[in-house]
Amino acid sequence: MNLDDFSDLIERPDGGVRRDAEERRERLIVPPGALGRLDELGEWLSAAQQAVLVKPIEQPRVVLFAGDHGVAELGVSGRAAGTAHELVRATLDGATPLAVLARRFSVPVRIVDAGLDCDPELLPESVARHRVRRGSGRIDVEDAMTAEEAEQAVRLGIAIADEEADSGTDLVVLGDLSVGGTTAASTLIAALCGTDASVVTGRGGAGIDDLAWMRKCAAIRDALRRARPVLGDQLELLATVGGADLAAMTGFLLQCAVRRLPVILDGVVSSACALVAQRAAFRAPDWWLAGQVSGEPAQTKALDRMALNPLLDQGVIVGEGSGALLALPLVQAAAALAAELPERAPSDTGEDVEKDGEKDGEKDGDEAGTTGANGGSADD
Repeated sequence: MNLDDFSDLIERPDGGVRRDAEERRERLIVPPGALGRLDELGEWLSAAQQAVLVKPIEQPRVVLFAGDHGVAELGVSGRAAGTAHELVRATLDGATPLAVLARRFSVPVRIVDAGLDCDPELLPESVARHRVRRGSGRIDVEDAMTAEEAEQAVRLGIAIADEEADSGTDLVVLGDLSVGGTTAASTLIAALCGTDASVVTGRGGAGIDDLAWMRKCAAIRDALRRARPVLGDQLELLATVGGADLAAMTGFLLQCAVRRLPVILDGVVSSACALVAQRAAFRAPDWWLAGQVSGEPAQTKALDRMALNPLLDQGVIVGEGSGALLALPLVQAAAALAAELPERAPSDTGEDVEKDGEKDGEKDGDEAGTTGANGGSADD
């Protein structure tokens, strides 16, 4: 598998439709610019849907990829290593912020176990049946997985994207359920942006103290040494310092772009996968929205590189897709406004005034011509 092949498969949202949507926006009863960024979102949706009248977002879905990362053994996370399955169980039981929001917004949640470090029997078969491997290697001293496992994980993400597109999902909220995932994600972003470990090291969704931050920074620094020699091959990069969940998310994002399925990114993990995907297919980010500012410095670096401007900045650092899901009602509002606001009546546009002026001018000219003709006849 060569991820660069996606570059030929992905097209940008329809620019002609977007221009038509912009022209229609100029004719709406609300003055241009009065709705702020909602105008831009509506036009983006028009181009993505290839329809000037935006269709409502009626079948959104939250998709969460889950995995454990061996680097968590170093104490770089606020959660114990190998406990990501507890996040999955809590989400399934409706006891996490993401689960509460999804219930409130009536959005179904799909969880994909790509690399959890637990017995599969602890989770429903629908979650565990996709697992690529049990946990990921400690990326500061060893590869996260083999090249074969990395390809299997990417193909898993592609298959999940196809299933969602085929089932009628019209927008995806993408997140992760991981322990140690922000360390791997920050390593990927630092490698792809050519920056140092200290610039991208954050405190994660669970929060860590200063000592843990220093351990995390050292782990990213050591992982970066291993990542830099393989920067030319995205698949090898994911195998070296990524993880099964990150590789699956990367494949998912690329295939969503192929299938013209819009995605709202959540935090640093989904942003890191998006950056890897952009490296493979430069048009892919045109199909994504950044849901929120997570507070992670690595996310800021990744979004700047992809020219994605977050929709929300509410200080939500819990992760797990919560911030991106909070942005969903904003996108749905933009779709409704773009489709349902009426256009101004012609008399309000100045067109009738202009036409009336033309008619008056023609009438005056006709009267002047008639007078001249009659006068000429009288003189003769």
